[in-house]
Parts: sequence; structure tokens; C-alpha cells
Amino acid sequence: QSQIRRLDREIRNKPLTSLKKDKISNLNIKYIVNVACDLLLNGPDKVEIDKLHRLNKSDTNLGLIGLQNFSKLGVPYAMLLYERFLGRPFASHRDSVSDIIGNSFEIMIEDVLSNANISFRKTRRAETIIGFEQAPDFILPSEFNPVAIIEAKIAEDDGTARDKVARILNLKTMSDNRKLQGDENKSFSVIACIAGRGFKTRRPNIEKLLVATEGKVYTPENIYKLPEYLNNILKFNK
Repeated sequence: QSQIRRLDREIRNKPLTSLKKDKISNLNIKYIVNVACDLLLNGPDKVEIDKLHRLNKSDTNLGLIGLQNFSKLGVPYAMLLYERFLGRPFASHRDSVSDIIGNSFEIMIEDVLSNANISFRKTRRAETIIGFEQAPDFILPSEFNPVAIIEAKIAEDDGTARDKVARILNLKTMSDNRKLQGDENKSFSVIACIAGRGFKTRRPNIEKLLVATEGKVYTPENIYKLPEYLNNILKFNK
């Protein structure tokens, strides 16, 4: 995906410059174009009556015939932004279920902490916590004595992952600033619990996360190891 994005950016920046043959062959551009053409030629598959196929729109719902008709009509590009025209139905659905998916991950973290008898404070959505510019997902043991905070993030695309990494980095900066101001007792350890394919797309994002958290990055596969670290720092700070 990252290679295709770079290629897309290169074409947009220099639309009249021919691509080098080695670049086309290395990325298997011909196979990608063939797949795209097959989808456009065939049009949308049949779906259940309560479903809406993303290719079921004016320019692609009839396959090649629809494309040819639109080409002859000279339809403005704005008309092809069908998702905006319809009110972002697909994006709205994705946004609406993101909280449900995120909650399932947070519940997993809650179970791990509870089973290990670790005290924690789970914040509510858009809750304001005194002393924090942005409320973390979990504060251990409480907001009155924050020894560690946990940010639980799920991202299915690299853009979302980048934004969520930035949020975790901001919390790390906040903790570091407290140390610089002489408030070492108010600084805290930052822990990242991440999931989703978005975090696998760009390595630099994960590198920043690993450096900022000093390696304290957990996934659903190794979340069971979290109590081992937390018990150590919580005992040390008693």
C-alpha cells in the first residue's frame, strides 16, 4: 500500500512524466489495473435487499455501458463524488461502529487489569480530567495519583493510525514537561495498547511509539503481559 501511495503522489505531482518501466514492473501495475478494470466492467455484485454496494452508483452500476455513457455526456467530476452527495453513508457507518470496536478492545484491557487485581480509572468519552489536556483511556491507579496511563487505540488505515500515535506522543510530552518543571511526582509512564491494520502500514509511526513509550506497546496478542510491568511500577511508587 505504501508503494502505491508513493506512486500515486508521484503521478499527481508530475502528471505528464512517464513512469519508468522498472517501477511499473516492480509494483505489478498491470495486475492492479487489470483488477480495477474487471471491477468497473462487471459492475456491482448482487447484494441483499438491505445492503448497498459501493459500485452501485450512476457511473459504475451498469458496468462498461454506464462508463461509456458518462464519458460521452462529459459528466462533471463533482457528480462522481457520490458518497458526499449521499451524505457520507459509508463513512458515517464506519464512524458509528468505530466506538463499538474500540469498546471491545477496552473491555479486553479492563478484564486483564481486573483479573490481576490492578486498580485503575477508566475515563468516559469526552470526559475532562483535571491536569490533563486530553483524558487518557485508563489512569492507574487514579487521576489523583497517576503513575501510569494507558491509551487504547484501534486504526484500520494509516491516516487514523498517524493521528492516534500523535495523541499518545502528546501525553508523553506532557509527562516529560512535568519532569522538566520539577514535578517528577506528577509524571507518569505512558503505555500504548494498539490494534488494527493501520498500525502495520507505516513503520516510522511504530518506531516513534516504541521510542516514546520506551517499548511499552501492547497488542491483543501480548496484552496478557501488561500486568507484569504494571505491578512492578505500582509497587515501586507505593
